[in-house]
Amino acid sequence: MNITYAPVRIASRLAAAAAALICMTPASADDFTYNSARIGLYSVFYHVSAGDLSGPYVPPGANIDAKNVETAYLGYVRSLSPNWGVELALGYPPLQKTVGKGPASLGSVPYDGQIIATARWLAPTLLLEYTFLDPNSVLRPYIGAGVNYTNFYDRDSTAQGNAASGGPTKLSLTASVGWAATAGVQYHIAGRWNAYASYSFSEVKTDLSADTAGVIRTTRISFAPQALVVSVGYSF
Repeated sequence: MNITYAPVRIASRLAAAAAALICMTPASADDFTYNSARIGLYSVFYHVSAGDLSGPYVPPGANIDAKNVETAYLGYVRSLSPNWGVELALGYPPLQKTVGKGPASLGSVPYDGQIIATARWLAPTLLLEYTFLDPNSVLRPYIGAGVNYTNFYDRDSTAQGNAASGGPTKLSLTASVGWAATAGVQYHIAGRWNAYASYSFSEVKTDLSADTAGVIRTTRISFAPQALVVSVGYSF
């Protein structure tokens, strides 16, 4: 499947913001708190809403859904003060499976619940976070808000998807930029090691275009992902 790549301008601005926070110096030595690198598990739960597919030969009610995924989580947090920090969060691009939703079949081809396409996504998220309580506390809750950028790539139509569409199909998904928010808790293990658990929400919307030998079908999708992250981190 072909891909519509994300706007270069948005990607470069996000990269510049990440570079700036990494190079940033805390306001004063007295307020310095350790930065941290984190690794863990990302469990993503979708709450998909989409318009019915529109275009030639599409029966009423034909829609799509996405299967939940798990992937590796990587994060870097730059401390700005004992309570404020900026996090750059990434997930290893998982294989996302899209399933048909609606009619049991399109013609003679099974559709509802069938895997019709796969794709991978890269979704860096930049968050400004506030951590409560004293830095020496064993347990510290935190909240954060920021922006998410999602780019879809390596899309493939399955044999079932091609059959439902009437032939080999090329897909295009636009990149997404939206808000993100998180709430979590930090637990001090020992020394410079901490454990983290958080639940995040983000806005991810995309315009889908499917091309089957010149026959175009379209829809707009809101994935509304929520993510549970469990990780460990080392401060430095």
